[in-house]
Parts: sequence; structure tokens; C-alpha cells
Amino acid sequence: MAVAEEEEDDDAEGAGREISFSRMQVESTNDTLVTEFELVGFLAVEDYAVLFFIFLLVIYLLILTANATIFFIIYTTPHLHIPMYFLIAVLAVLEVFYTTVTMPRILVDLLRSKKSISFSGCLLQIYFFHSLGISEACLLTAMAYDRYLAICKPLNYASIMTTKLCCQLVLVCCLCGFACPLSEIILTAWLPFCQSKHINHIFCDFPPVISLACTDITPNIVVDFSLHTVVIMVPVFLILLSYTKILKVILNIQNSEGRQKAFSTCASHLTVVLIFFGTISFMYMRLSWMTSVHYDRIIAVIYAFFVPLFNPIIYSLRNKEIWKVIQKMIICPTPACSNNM
Repeated sequence: MAVAEEEEDDDAEGAGREISFSRMQVESTNDTLVTEFELVGFLAVEDYAVLFFIFLLVIYLLILTANATIFFIIYTTPHLHIPMYFLIAVLAVLEVFYTTVTMPRILVDLLRSKKSISFSGCLLQIYFFHSLGISEACLLTAMAYDRYLAICKPLNYASIMTTKLCCQLVLVCCLCGFACPLSEIILTAWLPFCQSKHINHIFCDFPPVISLACTDITPNIVVDFSLHTVVIMVPVFLILLSYTKILKVILNIQNSEGRQKAFSTCASHLTVVLIFFGTISFMYMRLSWMTSVHYDRIIAVIYAFFVPLFNPIIYSLRNKEIWKVIQKMIICPTPACSNNM
């Protein structure tokens, strides 16, 4: 009888251990299986949500209109069908998609109480936001190469910068852009998230999402910092190298009018480069993320919403050819009138 009782006690103890182990597995699964996050970046301005909605909606419509106008002008104007304007048109398209990844959801969140986003939706937003941003960085580098060939090698420009090469450059830029963030996305997808599900930002991005993980995120920070350092520094180095050679050629031009014309063709591109790389450098080329929430939101608004608005304005105001077409469209919008001018 004593032996039987001991066996029963052992069986009960074993069953208890199994139940306890199963419970631990369930708790662990509940900790790591995150179904949604909640964006709380606009909680501080909830009383002014409608005003912010109107303000951001106007900006979004201006971004769409301005970039669509640039694309339409280049597409419908035969003498603008050259490599420089082809790359500007592609940049306008990227800006539209780049903004559309975040802006519509932000507008919806401003008007609803629960600003939730699914875990997979959050990762997708991060992926496309960074993919399009990296594609744009690569495209700005290709545009610098185009200006280098046009000014430093004018006799060989037409034979080198062909339509085929332009298309290949755009394809490489997009492939690079959509391939680079994959490692970060995979690392983020495998992170365990335990308690807080509140993203202290206005849209999903690597720093605020990674900071919620209940494990050591040093590898993620190092990968993120390294990737963005390469993505930023390599294009900046190539652009500076191109413009250093361009500047040497321009300074050797004896004709002041020719020198001014060469400068003007590069000024708009340089302005866009400074604004774009300046804002993303402040945002991503740092190892500390935890103590700069308000700073991050301000920089995020600038590079996500205002840069895509500034680019078409800069190109339309600084580029004489585009500005002439815009003036022509305003003064004489009908085709019959345009043909008579």
C-alpha cells in the first residue's frame, strides 16, 4: 500500500510539473505574440485633433498635387524627355508613395479614439517607409552622377547617359532600397514584446517599436545604426565626390554666363540633397533612442511630410525649364492657346 501511495504521489507531482510547464509556455506565448500596437504620438494634442487633421490633410494634398504636376509636366513636354528630367519625374513618384505609406493612416488616427495598428501592418509600414526612403537616397546619387556627366563629360554625355542606362539606374536604386531593410525587419519580427504595446510615435518606425521589446536590443540597434550609416554615408560620399569634380570644372569656365548656368542646374539638386540627408542623419545616425521622443516626432514630421513637399517646389522654382512650362500652363492653359504662343 505504501508503495502504491508513493507511486500515486509521484504521478501527481509529475502531472503538476507538466501543468506548470504548460502554463509557463502559454504565458511565454502570450508575452511574445503581439497582435497589435497602439500609436500614442498624438495624445498630447488630442484637443486639437481636428485642426491637425485639416493641417496635415492640406499638406498631403499639396504633396500629391505638386509631385503629380512635376510628373505631368515632364511626361507631356517633349523637350524635357532627357535623363535629368526623367530622374526628377521618378523622384516625384517616389515622394508620392513615400508619403502615402504613413499620411493616410495618420489622418485616420487623428479622428478615432483607438489608434491601433496590427503587428504585421506595423512591420509593413516600416518596411515600405524605409524602402522608399533608401530608394530616394540612391536616386539622388544617380542624379548627381547625371550632373557630373553633363558638366564634366559633355561630349560623351549623350552616348553614356542613354535611356537604357537611366532605366537601369532607377531599377538598381529600387532594388537596393527594397533589399536593405529586410534584415532589420526580420530581426524586429523575432523580438519578444511583453508588456507595453504603446508606440510613442505618430507612425511605426524602427526606434520606437524596438524600444518596446523585453529583451536586449543591442544587436538591433547596432544593425540599424550600421545600415543607416552605410545608406547615408555612401550616397553622401558619392554625391560630394561628383560635386567636387563638378565644382572644379565650373570654376575653370571663363564665361560668367556659362558658369552661372552650370551652377543653376546643380543648385536645386544640392538643396534637395542637403534637406533630405540632413533630416535623416539627425534621426538615424545615433545610438541612443530612449531620451528623445519629442525630438523624434519633430524630425519625423519634417522628413516624412515637409521634405516631399519641398522637393517639387524647389525643382519648379529653381529649374527654369519647368518654371517656364508652369507659367505657360497658368497663362495659357488650353492646347490651342499654347500652340499659338
